[in-house]
Amino acid sequence: MTAAQIVAIVVFLGALGLIISEKVNRALVALAGAVLLLALHIVSFDVAMSHVDYNTLGVLLGMMLFVAVVKQSGIFEYLAIRCAHLAKGHPWPIMVLLMVLTACLSAFLDNVTTVLLMGPVTLTLCRLLDLDPVPYFLGEIMASNIGGTSTLIGDPPNIMIGSAAHLSFSDFLLNDGPAAALALIAVLVMFYFLYGRRLRKNDTNADAVMALAPADYIKDRRLLRVSIVLTGLVVIGFVLHDNLGLESCVIALGAAALILLISRTSIEEALGQVEWVTLAFFAGLFVIVGALTETGVIALLAEGLIGLTGGSVFATMLVLLFGSALVSAFLDNIPFVATMIPILLALGASGMDTTPLWWAVSLGACLGGNGSIIGASANVVLSDISAQNGHEITFAQFFRVGFPCMLLTVAVAAVYLMVRFPM
Repeated sequence: MTAAQIVAIVVFLGALGLIISEKVNRALVALAGAVLLLALHIVSFDVAMSHVDYNTLGVLLGMMLFVAVVKQSGIFEYLAIRCAHLAKGHPWPIMVLLMVLTACLSAFLDNVTTVLLMGPVTLTLCRLLDLDPVPYFLGEIMASNIGGTSTLIGDPPNIMIGSAAHLSFSDFLLNDGPAAALALIAVLVMFYFLYGRRLRKNDTNADAVMALAPADYIKDRRLLRVSIVLTGLVVIGFVLHDNLGLESCVIALGAAALILLISRTSIEEALGQVEWVTLAFFAGLFVIVGALTETGVIALLAEGLIGLTGGSVFATMLVLLFGSALVSAFLDNIPFVATMIPILLALGASGMDTTPLWWAVSLGACLGGNGSIIGASANVVLSDISAQNGHEITFAQFFRVGFPCMLLTVAVAAVYLMVRFPM
């Protein structure tokens, strides 16, 4: 192992340790780690910047601005009360509704966009019913990552795999879709035992919410109509962005610019509601993980996973599934999948049937995001939203729920793959 690899690993593990300790702001940790790698010449500035995913940052910024304007219409309060009415004020059915809705949206929208839309609805609903929003946020994070697994456009690794392996939208829906549906059911059962049996309906709060008229909470009907139309266009844009030859950040930033112009909302006011700490954290993390990629550490991990199987397709499938999940729980799954793609292509060229391997990497990389609070973008964004509203979700608190949830869903996926692709 080279000195550069050792330094990259030490910086990553040190940053991870500080993030877990919760003693230093994670954005500060990520930026300090990135600067340290640059100062030690582990990566050059240009190389480090090439690993920053500006598309992800653009989607985050665009959708944060978009949501900042949309929420002025009162649509989130409207949806929250509608949801409470549908569940008749019962906390557990509300959790099920929110998780299922989040999973469905994440299949067709970027996960970050989904949680940015669902977060305000959940906060409003929990305030109305005097409920702790943390269990609901945790459920939505799990559902978001599971839902994103099911389609070609639901999670960036799937887009990369689809392009490399020439797999279509319907291929993902038919192969990853059933596994994601089974995983969601398993998580709902798990959350019932974790939270559902302890959630109690407060009749006073429930009756008060049931007496509310959702339409009374619409503050700006013109902005509401504009928001609904533009949200529909954003969904269509995300689904078709590849066909249009546009990055998803162009869709998000374009929608933000358009709604700011139409609504005449102050740009200073909208920018004031952007989660800049979240954006800074991601920028630093991209550089740290990029150093692991540039020094060959991630390539060593990927090759080590393959080396454990002795060439058996069935064994390789399971090792890739669990290995991808464990790595993706703590590392950005995009560079990991980018490293795995040429390895799988080489295995296919050698004559190995790689069809089940592609699905194993897809399911493992996407479901693995639930393993820790830094495992996926949606985890960081929604936990920051929760913290800014007085309900902090610590690394340890998330890990106690997320890691077992990740293991459960990956086990479900393993059984599915063993049935789908028997020995």
